[in-house]
Amino acid sequence: MKKRVATLILNRNLPNITDALVDHIKEFDGDITDIFVIESGSDSNNLSKNCTWYANWEEVMINGLRYPRGMNFGLSQLWRENRFLQYDSFFLLTNDTELEKKATIRPLQNILDNHPKLGILSPCSPNWGEILLLDEKDTMYFWYIHNNAYFLRREFIENLCDIENPNYINFLFDGNNFRGYGTEHELIAKAYANDWAAAITKKVIASENESHLLTKADLIKTKPYEEN
Repeated sequence: MKKRVATLILNRNLPNITDALVDHIKEFDGDITDIFVIESGSDSNNLSKNCTWYANWEEVMINGLRYPRGMNFGLSQLWRENRFLQYDSFFLLTNDTELEKKATIRPLQNILDNHPKLGILSPCSPNWGEILLLDEKDTMYFWYIHNNAYFLRREFIENLCDIENPNYINFLFDGNNFRGYGTEHELIAKAYANDWAAAITKKVIASENESHLLTKADLIKTKPYEEN
């Protein structure tokens, strides 16, 4: 049976956390999604058992891919492998995303199906101020959404991506913006400029576990929480 969604998870040196997220998605949404793990310069002894692609050239081993380049890498790999067009949607997750113990992806896909011009959809976090606005309405359009859990329509990506030369720098996100500061604003602005919308829903809840950055920054090889 064809699965409608491709879930991409970005990992760097946190295999247990990544594998727990994979297991969760398989348990609650395995019928609707394929799962792909992107190793962003992980040490060879810290690879997820679910590793799909290992970015391990010298620059990446030193600096990692970070979010824009990492997601570009995964999406462009699917394109190169002629698998991109088989999916209706793509769920882009950082591995520190925590989901409720119930289906996440099918409700998101149902919302996308009911909003034909919705290109970007995100679960809401209980820690976001936006949840206060999602009182009478479960789903609302927004101009800013944190990017730890983006659910993207394939046609939206096709509208914006560089399909002539797909790579980790330029496929969807601006990989020249290495740290990804302002990436959310840029992508959402491009969405609205091209007649697509971006929304947050409280029908699905997702949280970012910041304790990993607080306690494992050295292992992830990133700047500490305070500096981030």
